Amino acid sequence: MTPEIFPKRGRRWEATEILSKKTRRLLLDPAIHEEFTRLKNLVEEKEKKVKELQDNLAAVNFTANSRLGKMLMAKCRTLQEENEEIGAVASEGKIHEMGMKIAVLKTQNAELKNQFEALYKHTEGLASDLDTSNEMVALLQEKLEEKDRLLKKLMSQNEPKDEPNESNCDEKSDQETELVVET
Repeated sequence: MTPEIFPKRGRRWEATEILSKKTRRLLLDPAIHEEFTRLKNLVEEKEKKVKELQDNLAAVNFTANSRLGKMLMAKCRTLQEENEEIGAVASEGKIHEMGMKIAVLKTQNAELKNQFEALYKHTEGLASDLDTSNEMVALLQEKLEEKDRLLKKLMSQNEPKDEPNESNCDEKSDQETELVVET
């Protein structure tokens, strides 16, 4: 597309290029660029406002028998069905998750129950051993007290009196020996 082959197009091309260069120079100016941006934003706002007003007008004219009304009703039904399906799936997921948690808790509960029963039996065994030990200690204390009394008695008999009699002492020694042997 050179100017020699298509002379008319070449001139248009040059004119477009010149216009494009001028536009670029104008947009490079900050004040013009700012104004251009403001106007562009204003146009976008107005387009949104027009769209909103058109939607409001369509809503006012909305009837179940109109073409738009039928489309909206079909879309609402589709969305409602999708919501119900999603709700059912979510509910099933939650129910499954809760079931898994319950199963884990039941297993833990059974383990704790078994451990408690084992500890209870062990505690009963320890209590029984303690009772037996206490009875044995009481019995040994009684025997010890009895031996202490016997020892005191023998010591009191063994003490010399005012006039010791040798034959009497020999008899006592024999008696003490017999008592000690018996115990």
